[in-house]
Amino acid sequence: MLLPRRPTRRESGSRFSPAICCLAAGLGLIAVVTLPAPALTVRVTPRRPPARGLPWLAVRGGRISTLAGQSVILRGFNDSSLLQTGSSPLPSALTGQDAQIMEDQGFDVVRIPISWSLLEPEPGHFSQSYLARIRAMVSLCASHDLYSVLDMHTEDFGVGFGGSGAPAWLYVPGIPDLHLPGLPAAWQRHLSPAVNAALAYFWLFPNWQTLYWQAWSIVARMFRDDSNVAGFDLYNEPHPLPIPPGIFATHLLWPFYAQGIRAISRVDPNHLFILEGDLFGELPTAIRPLRARDVVYSTHLYAGSILGAPFTGSPAPLASEWREAVHEAAQLPGPYWVGEMGIPHHGRLADRWAEDEIELSDQHLAGWAWWEWEDPNGWGVSNAQGNIDEAWLRVLSQPFIRSSPGKLTSMDYSPRRRMLKALIKDARPGSAVEVSWPKTLGRPRLLSGCATTAAGTGSIPGLLTLHLLTASCLVQVGT
Repeated sequence: MLLPRRPTRRESGSRFSPAICCLAAGLGLIAVVTLPAPALTVRVTPRRPPARGLPWLAVRGGRISTLAGQSVILRGFNDSSLLQTGSSPLPSALTGQDAQIMEDQGFDVVRIPISWSLLEPEPGHFSQSYLARIRAMVSLCASHDLYSVLDMHTEDFGVGFGGSGAPAWLYVPGIPDLHLPGLPAAWQRHLSPAVNAALAYFWLFPNWQTLYWQAWSIVARMFRDDSNVAGFDLYNEPHPLPIPPGIFATHLLWPFYAQGIRAISRVDPNHLFILEGDLFGELPTAIRPLRARDVVYSTHLYAGSILGAPFTGSPAPLASEWREAVHEAAQLPGPYWVGEMGIPHHGRLADRWAEDEIELSDQHLAGWAWWEWEDPNGWGVSNAQGNIDEAWLRVLSQPFIRSSPGKLTSMDYSPRRRMLKALIKDARPGSAVEVSWPKTLGRPRLLSGCATTAAGTGSIPGLLTLHLLTASCLVQVGT
């Protein structure tokens, strides 16, 4: 089969023949349809030094956990202040005041979209100043007891097409970047022949993927000894077009993730590997089992927000989306974590949508990162001027069990009663439970006789630490 010649970094793919590229893509697609799809296996051997700051996280017993066996739920926000989108300037930076508010409200994670385009602005040149900015943001979050999840963010392939992700020097030449009249800018990018040709080439041939994992490895090497980083979200919102979805996921996406885990674990075997299902409307992802240490499955939940029919107040479509995602995680297998969910909060039913989503996350004992912290278009808690929408923040700030020994089997928070209930079983008496409790709810009060409040923690904003008196305990905390 005649393939496009692998470009050097300096050439940036400038001698591709579009006809040969399309022919090779078609032949490659026919080939992968007929290949068997056994489970994938990647051996990873962590070499974690003693934690500095927050505890190391791993996967134990199907849950995100500390090395000591405490299960951990990560809930917080996305913050896109390091993300390059097209030629737009970067948003304003996350501040210490922002991080303090998150900490006071009981949140414990920030998902940080980062840019391949800023990391490698020229072929083979990795920006030390950009790496320093990533390091500074992780340090800022850690100083407020917030884990970081680093997300190599991609949308519409790259900045050369007005999206985010790949640097502008990666493209398939000769394919027009058409702009059709009457279409919004996002759909111009989604439907662009140039964008889809670049995506097809990226997924069907290994040379651009190799460059991608090389860039990821630069970041991973810098953080391999940093326990304040929870993990790496390897690829944002992969979508199959122009490749059929089932073929894409089974024969391209999961081998791609296996390749990435191998590449990154050579320099950093110590962090969670967060793997996203494909984003193709509301269709499910075809799961191919991938056996590796510390793998977490993630999807983005936007049913009734930007996917499907608009939200009408019924939680049924949201619940269906949750069930499908949790089912896919079990097939992988790995714990489930939501990398993004959100809705413009000025809509009539936005509060109800958010409350239903958080209630579902309680039912599934799952964490999430809200999209997002700052946004001028109504998605964020903070606007472009740094003003906080306190009413919206209160909607999102709901108590949950941040860290638990034994088996956390159920969790429920009633906003009306301001009451959190959680059932913990098979715990060692005397072990600690950390409850995230928003400052705006006032001082928490323990209502269970099977636990006691740890000395000095009742007045710490955002956190209540309990000690269990029995192996099984229905923890109840209210105001």
